[in-house]
Amino acid sequence: MVVGTGVLGAALLSHTTAAGNRLVDGILPAQRDALRLETALLDQETGVRGYLLADEPALLEPYERGLSDESEAARHLATALDDDGARGDLAAVQEAARTWREQFAAPAIASVEKGTAPPSLQAGKDRFDEVRRRITAQQARLDRTQSDARATFGEARSQRDHILLAIVAAFLLAGSALAVLLHVGVLRPLALVRTASQRVADGAFAEEIPLSGPSDLRALAGAVEAMRHRTVAELNASRRNAERLDRTAAELDAQAVELRRSNAELEQFAYVASHDLQEPLRKVASFCQLLEKRYGDRLDERGTQYIGFAVDGAKRMQVLINDLLTFSRVGRVQDARETVAMDGPLDRALRNLAAAVEESGAEVTRPERLPDVVGDPTLLTMLWQNLVGNAVKFRSPDRAPRVEVAVADGPAAESGFHTFTVTDNGIGVPAEFAEKVFVIFQRLHGRETYGGTGIGLSLCKKIVEHGGGHIRIDTEHREGTRIVFTLPVAAAPTPSSGAAETPAPGAGAAAPAPVPTEGTLR
Repeated sequence: MVVGTGVLGAALLSHTTAAGNRLVDGILPAQRDALRLETALLDQETGVRGYLLADEPALLEPYERGLSDESEAARHLATALDDDGARGDLAAVQEAARTWREQFAAPAIASVEKGTAPPSLQAGKDRFDEVRRRITAQQARLDRTQSDARATFGEARSQRDHILLAIVAAFLLAGSALAVLLHVGVLRPLALVRTASQRVADGAFAEEIPLSGPSDLRALAGAVEAMRHRTVAELNASRRNAERLDRTAAELDAQAVELRRSNAELEQFAYVASHDLQEPLRKVASFCQLLEKRYGDRLDERGTQYIGFAVDGAKRMQVLINDLLTFSRVGRVQDARETVAMDGPLDRALRNLAAAVEESGAEVTRPERLPDVVGDPTLLTMLWQNLVGNAVKFRSPDRAPRVEVAVADGPAAESGFHTFTVTDNGIGVPAEFAEKVFVIFQRLHGRETYGGTGIGLSLCKKIVEHGGGHIRIDTEHREGTRIVFTLPVAAAPTPSSGAAETPAPGAGAAAPAPVPTEGTLR
């Protein structure tokens, strides 16, 4: 019904539109152009008569303008006409006008120019009357065509309205019949399903869904009933899971209390390690040195050597304890998250390493400006000091050390990270040990060759990973060692001096953890 009425309505609208377009776009413009043609011919006749009477060349202007307007109007009129009779009328008008110009207008103008006797005005009037008759016949045909087109358009519109009203009435009747069928066959059974479903939704999970109505509705009710069974089963399971979760939460709370107690004990242990454990070591070292000073003349070379071993071991134990404390504080004591200009931490690290750099004759190159990152200024100072200190420490014996700090931003910067590199021309790290050197206490050389505790690079790894970055050794670099690490990009860099300077003790902030100098080890 919809498709049929749609096709019928489209045909009616197309017929009405075609009739209206013919009237508006064809007949009315043709009448307008016919009037323009008549005006152009009258201008020609007026111009010629005035020129003959007054012998003034300026009076020929309407005649010349009329010729141009006649040509344009005839061209438009020929395009607008769609009837052979109307085209014949146009041809008759043009032929009568041509005859009038050839037999009267042109000879009359030529006689005035030559000074001879012009043709009779009455003869010209008689010939132009023929033009008027042709124009009148043309206009009468156009008027009849317009009247017929208006009648056709009115009939099409009336027919369209009647058929559309019939279509609307048919749709109303069909809609009423469908409404009755839907109410009896669908809505009433569906109301039963809805009522039962609402009772289930209110908590009566034992309520069964009735299976009635058409087959599709019965299938729907069956699916809802299956969903009810599944919901009841899932509800029972969720209740059991909630009971288990309650027990698990209680256990987790107990574990959290135990974890807080354990952390408090670790804090106490760190305090003891930084004070009580170092005090006996200092006493051992001091008394061994006093023993050597007072009884040195009584000891042989082996005894003096033993005392030196004891003092060295105590000092190394102190350095090891300090480095372990520094390693444990990363992410626990220093945990600032702020925008940091990397130039500040690098400057402080180079100041701390100034003596080692000057003693080794090392050359350190760096960019004019490093980008801003998100992190803790103290931890970043530790990071730079360990990396540059390692590069200076593990130098090649046959050439002066050279350290290059650079920014190698690439795809990492687009994902929110800056990439930094520290490259040296030292002894290098074999590729098979590229991961091992980041493990705490792992050493590639004996303590006699290169001192230290073996915590430096593990501390660097912990600092970088705590900041959300990644650190590695570039195994493709052969001449020396190149360490590559990434740090988060600062979203809104702020040139704040507070982010670049570490507050001094006593200045309203706690003293930062000591930056290890003996821990700069691979």
